[in-house]
Amino acid sequence: MNDAGPWHTEDYEKISWHDCHVHGWRFDSFNDREGAAELVLDIDYIMKWERAGDGFQFTVCRAELMFHDAFRLKFSLDYATPTAGMTPFMIRDITREQIQAPNGHQSFRWHVHINWPEGFMEFEAPGFTQRLVGTPHVQPNQALSPEQRRGANAA
Repeated sequence: MNDAGPWHTEDYEKISWHDCHVHGWRFDSFNDREGAAELVLDIDYIMKWERAGDGFQFTVCRAELMFHDAFRLKFSLDYATPTAGMTPFMIRDITREQIQAPNGHQSFRWHVHINWPEGFMEFEAPGFTQRLVGTPHVQPNQALSPEQRRGANAA
């Protein structure tokens, strides 16, 4: 995807999160009445993959991926089994399935498949917004360095 966003739920089919690194996640804007919150992932979003000689060049930018009114969260991440050091975890893909509550309310069940280390996030949320935070970098790596991330505007 070449545009600079922001992206929303209706853009889902155009977006790939494959190999995006997740540096953190948090809850924001709690909705006590509904038992929901904004679920925010702090990611290195890979905007573009380009073949460069024997490898690739990636256009990568820090981004916030916010799922609105998220609830029913399940989360599992296993750094122990592969004896992995602590690093950002990496998304394989994000899939969704449409669901309908008994009262007729429609939403999505989201599945964030994590490929390093092994894990997943599952939750329900009606939609998302993703916005870039900082400046895109063209580089041979899929993740930003700590210096590049610190140089991005605070989210």
